Amino acid sequence: MNYESARIYLINQGLGGSVNSTESKDTFLQRLQQGKPPLPGQATTILSALRIVFDNLKGQEQLDRNLVHALYSLAVHSPQLLSRWRSMGKVAPPLLEDDLQRIAVGVESIFSDRWQL
Repeated sequence: MNYESARIYLINQGLGGSVNSTESKDTFLQRLQQGKPPLPGQATTILSALRIVFDNLKGQEQLDRNLVHALYSLAVHSPQLLSRWRSMGKVAPPLLEDDLQRIAVGVESIFSDRWQL
């Protein structure tokens, strides 16, 4: 995965739309909003994309607004959706909480310009 495909992937997963791809109802946040677990490998791909984006943006003073919005959504809204699951009595997949924590740390790494994972 190169920087541009990682950037587009993160925007799609975090904003639930489609950037240069077909519409999908299986984006990370859309699945969580629907009360469904992420697709197998989806969180891992997000983490890989975060690292690629970090490596390519290291030292940059300005970031793309759409990318920042998607990163914020992944880091902030995902745990909120997991909390909503729990309040409804749903059981989340065993590693989902850990994956969400790693995603948040990856996003923070991009914002802080220091890789923390």
